[in-house]
Amino acid sequence: MAAEATHEILSSRSNRDVKAPLNASIPSGDQSVWADVSSLLTLACEDLCDGELIHGVNFNLFAAMSALEIMDPKMDSGIVSAYYSVDEAIENGAAPIPLSFDKTIDIQRTIDIMDHVIACEATWHRGHSLAQTVFSCIYLLRPDRTSSHALLHSYCRVVRATCNLVVSAVSETRTNEEEDLFTITYGLQLKAEGDEKCLSILHAVEETISRQFRACKAPTSKKRVLEDIEPLQTNPDLEEGFCKALLCRLRFRKHFYHVLISMRRPQGKGLELARKHITYCLSELDSMLKLGEFLRLNNSYGTIVDGIENQTTASGCQPIGFDPTLNSRLSAPTPPRAIKLLSWRKAIEYFQKLLYDLHILCFCSLDSALEMVMHFVVEFQKLHPDLVARSYLQLLLVQDGKIFGRDPIFAVICKAALLPDVAKNHAIQTNEAVVQLCQLLINLLRILCTNAAWQRRKLGKVLQEWRIIYMQLEISFTHEFGDISSSSNGENLNMKICNHILIWVEEQTYWIASRFLMLGFELDLYSPSEYCMVYWYIYFVLVKLADKTHFKVMSSNDNSTRRGKKKRDSLKHLAKNYQIPAEVQLLQCQIYLAKGLTTMLAALRNEYNFFQNQGPFNSEYERFNQHFELLQKAGLPDQLAYFSFKDAADQARLSALSLHNCFKDAQRIARDLRTTFSNDPDKLAEVQKIEQVAEHNVVALNLIRRLGTLDPSLKVLFEFSYHPYFASAVVRRS
Repeated sequence: MAAEATHEILSSRSNRDVKAPLNASIPSGDQSVWADVSSLLTLACEDLCDGELIHGVNFNLFAAMSALEIMDPKMDSGIVSAYYSVDEAIENGAAPIPLSFDKTIDIQRTIDIMDHVIACEATWHRGHSLAQTVFSCIYLLRPDRTSSHALLHSYCRVVRATCNLVVSAVSETRTNEEEDLFTITYGLQLKAEGDEKCLSILHAVEETISRQFRACKAPTSKKRVLEDIEPLQTNPDLEEGFCKALLCRLRFRKHFYHVLISMRRPQGKGLELARKHITYCLSELDSMLKLGEFLRLNNSYGTIVDGIENQTTASGCQPIGFDPTLNSRLSAPTPPRAIKLLSWRKAIEYFQKLLYDLHILCFCSLDSALEMVMHFVVEFQKLHPDLVARSYLQLLLVQDGKIFGRDPIFAVICKAALLPDVAKNHAIQTNEAVVQLCQLLINLLRILCTNAAWQRRKLGKVLQEWRIIYMQLEISFTHEFGDISSSSNGENLNMKICNHILIWVEEQTYWIASRFLMLGFELDLYSPSEYCMVYWYIYFVLVKLADKTHFKVMSSNDNSTRRGKKKRDSLKHLAKNYQIPAEVQLLQCQIYLAKGLTTMLAALRNEYNFFQNQGPFNSEYERFNQHFELLQKAGLPDQLAYFSFKDAADQARLSALSLHNCFKDAQRIARDLRTTFSNDPDKLAEVQKIEQVAEHNVVALNLIRRLGTLDPSLKVLFEFSYHPYFASAVVRRS
């Protein structure tokens, strides 16, 4: 403990929750004795310098780091609160009802509260504590108090109900592990009685304001009929603008609540309705932005906060009824986090991004083909969705242990393994190892819904589980059906199912390994000096993946060919089916790129001394083990060691013809695949990216060869301007 903090230990008790004097009698047990240590602490303060600690026998450095420093507002939650409780804040006028006796100011303050709540809500979605963001609003903590203020009451009710829906979704998917404070309410009552009626209350208020909006827009002749409608505020010239500002905020809350409800409907039945409400939400957010200038110019009660990045309201005024430190005591003994709220504009941008992401989820095809499902998830993750969007992605994918709540996992595996439909109802699905496999697949889909960092970490850990389940399946199938490898493939349905499942498990394992390696580029985990070893490892993983995929497709085609009745037709099918499948050709493109980049990087290191492992810390051997340790433990691929990489890299030369051919082969195959994937935009885009990388690397190779090794100003850089995982060489003069 620092000297200043030690000096303040005694005096701090009178400033905190406990207000009894130090010399008050304190009851003690039979074996305890109380002593005055003031003199000892005074001597310690005189002798200790800043940063020094008192070291006791039972108080080590770890305990010191975990201790709370009294009087430090970040560590001592009891010292930062302006009010002891919500009731004390209300008694001191922190959240008045009505907001003002001036109707115009009352409306302006109401709008400011609405805006600040949106800023708090967006900040909470970004991972901060619910207690210190949304529930820093005193009106939300005491919803019954607002019953006399219909506008504020309806808004608070729908906000609470919305927060409850979000917490429920994130808790159910367990994605809150990424943001550990997201679902913790610290004992606050998240759901109050009457919140379920929030939409009916909101609708009644919206209708009242809509009538007033129509009244102020009506011609003079019609206004006589509408004279019984009471205006919102006292300035007739501002009535229309304030009506618009209130309506777009109320309608946004209504439609956003409907979006969350619709997306929770089972089997994706609410996606179409959710799309409509998302469109309305985005329209209302645009209206809120457009009316920002009106609210700023017509502010009549408060001082505008300097700087757009600090303004949590459209008007720029500080709202009433909020205290971010009010709930800090609830988070003890953990130190409250320092929170900087998103600005109002940033909060609007956050909700726009969230709605765009949810809109893309609404266009999910609901096709249970595993390849399409996983491709959709991977493509969706490229948009960098936040926690809430990823939670709803997982809720959509896995419902009641089924894909989209419809298709059993074993049926999905049978379809992915290219087994006939009759296999879906086979008794083998009750096998214990198969049941574990189904659970592994569900777990994999959930992992793919996490953020990139968590996803990579968890994928590395589950690789061993997929290797183990393969061995368990093989042992279980052999025990139940005999030697699988010696059985004829196709005659026996049991043997066919066993073989296809085993092939698919291997293919899936190598797909996980490739995803694990590729995510390293997204997370910037590789330095340029490590690209060579990374592409070398990617090359071998992709070779294995292509081999397993090809074997799976060919095994399926063999079985379908055997079912043909005529020998002539069988021969025709045989010639057709043994063409390389398009998905395997796409993998071949990536294999050629990985091989070409490995050789090119190694040759540049050997001949130009580029991309050398520099620094006094980790050697290349240690970096190899750090990057690929989880793959090595799982044996993916088998017998792939650093020394094999070192031998291959040392022999690489730019003059090697195979290096030039690797990029040209990738370019050639990619060009041929354009027609094949003409109806698949995602794969067509991937093919075009591969073609661009190959083309630029061919140009770079030719330029390096022409300039030769005598040019000391030659610099070669590798950029990811065309493909997120495969680099393009750029030759420059320094």
